[in-house]
Amino acid sequence: MAWAYTLALLFFSALVAAKDLYKILDIHPSASKTDVRHAYKKLSRKYHPDKNQDPAAKDKFVDIAYAYEVLSDEEKRQVYDRHGEEGLKAHEGGQTQHANPFDMFSNFFGGGYASQQTRRGPTSLTEFEVELADIYKGASIDFMIKKRILCDHCRGSGAASDKDIHTCSGCGGSGVKLVKQQIFPGMFAQSQTTCNECGGRGKIIHKKCPHCDGMKVVDYTAHYTLEVIPGMPEGHEVVFEGEGDESPDWEAGDVILRVRSRRDKGSWRRKESSLYWRETIGIDEALLGFDRNLTHLDGHEVRLIRKGPTQPGFVQKIEGEGMPLFENRNLHGDLFVEYNVVLPIELSPQQRRKLSEAFQTESNHDEL
Repeated sequence: MAWAYTLALLFFSALVAAKDLYKILDIHPSASKTDVRHAYKKLSRKYHPDKNQDPAAKDKFVDIAYAYEVLSDEEKRQVYDRHGEEGLKAHEGGQTQHANPFDMFSNFFGGGYASQQTRRGPTSLTEFEVELADIYKGASIDFMIKKRILCDHCRGSGAASDKDIHTCSGCGGSGVKLVKQQIFPGMFAQSQTTCNECGGRGKIIHKKCPHCDGMKVVDYTAHYTLEVIPGMPEGHEVVFEGEGDESPDWEAGDVILRVRSRRDKGSWRRKESSLYWRETIGIDEALLGFDRNLTHLDGHEVRLIRKGPTQPGFVQKIEGEGMPLFENRNLHGDLFVEYNVVLPIELSPQQRRKLSEAFQTESNHDEL
């Protein structure tokens, strides 16, 4: 980690003037403090050099930390919004001493990246249905998830301020009490039990946080975008790392979406890389043939041609018109078209006469 400290020393000397801090965190200028925090949490994890080996990730991580430091501070944010980075530098008296990005990350998450002692929170798995056309073409689908995040006011302590957190006098801050039990006259056994005064936390809160009422977490609706890749397999799982419920007692778990295509009756069907469609034709087309177009999932036309009779239930295979292959989107599976022949409800006398003559002529021809 020697490089980490070297990078930290060079932190703000490498900053370029006139950076768009909102763009760095990928948020709108009207974003709330919670949105700023959520963006930092997501991006700092993604670009932390311990995880992301891309050389450019180091500089990105530094920029993200700087953007969060400014935009999470109401006073600095107001100055930046009005006067930009130059105004911010003037406000700080030309000082360039800022928080170490690695210390900021450590304080935010309560330890270093991927600490072995950090307990992971629960992971949620959701079945997520999308239109088959979106899987065929690819799409970006916005969705929302209601979850709990650490309170912005107390940062998960549950206290109104740091001064309202005191060491438990009952256990001395250890979270446990030693209890003596007499087994026999003159013989005692000593055991540990969770402190009943602090609940094992070692701390007592004298005044609760007014924002979360001491609950340490608040309800939050998070906005996400699911990137649907063309040809994505049925049941493919997309992981949003660390986006589960937050708690001061654990590292947030993951949110997993299991993507499936929505099944609409009478519409397109999919089986792996193959597509299936049921085309309805009249008896005249079934007997005489036809030339028509089928509108595909992305709007392009597929030509359906039959020059001879088509039996009910006949399946026509059209190569290369199926789903894109997930591993190689330049290749496609096949399309299978099943024909459903619809008979007329009734025939006019003229139609009956003409059909009778046609079949009678064919029958006489066969006898000859």
